[in-house]
Amino acid sequence: MRLSVILSFLLVSSLDGIAQKAYVQLGYQAMMNKDFKSAVRQLEKACEVDSNSTHALWMLGYSYFHSENYKKSVSAYSRVIALNPTDESAYYFRSKAQSNMAKDGQISVGEREKCLLNAIKDLNRALVIKPNEDRFYQNRGLAYRDYADLKLQPSYHSYDKNRGITALKAAVSDFERVLNNNPSRADISNLLEVAKERMATLVGHR
Repeated sequence: MRLSVILSFLLVSSLDGIAQKAYVQLGYQAMMNKDFKSAVRQLEKACEVDSNSTHALWMLGYSYFHSENYKKSVSAYSRVIALNPTDESAYYFRSKAQSNMAKDGQISVGEREKCLLNAIKDLNRALVIKPNEDRFYQNRGLAYRDYADLKLQPSYHSYDKNRGITALKAAVSDFERVLNNNPSRADISNLLEVAKERMATLVGHR
């Protein structure tokens, strides 16, 4: 390879690196200002320059999430996980994006079920990496509760009372875990009470 070609390659690589850092910095500033749409624009450019930058991809996923573009958030965090399978925060935010996707009234019941199951799986993985994180248990409890709601709708072809009760039991267990660690959480106490009452009603009418 000629010296001129080598120098040209190094110059382009250097300029790409400078551009990528600039886009990341602008994206970060916009994200901190909660201007997530601007953050998305800058971080997309950063990822075009370097598609393997986990830092830029993570922030892009976060910005997509807060722009309510949950599908793209899932995609960005999936790329982060592919590059760094031990990033528990990527699993956490991917699960939150999938849980929000499940609330979309325009998708099918089957798609909602898939989103919720994927959210639960992601939180299971996050807990393997960081087993004492209350927010993981809280969000998994919410995902289990939503999955129970889905399985306990008699009008849906996916109705399954046994799976619904099993999911409610799992939700109760996760809410209890959070409440034991922080008894002052009135929100979790209310969620736990509602889940227990519903489960008691279902078990009593088997």
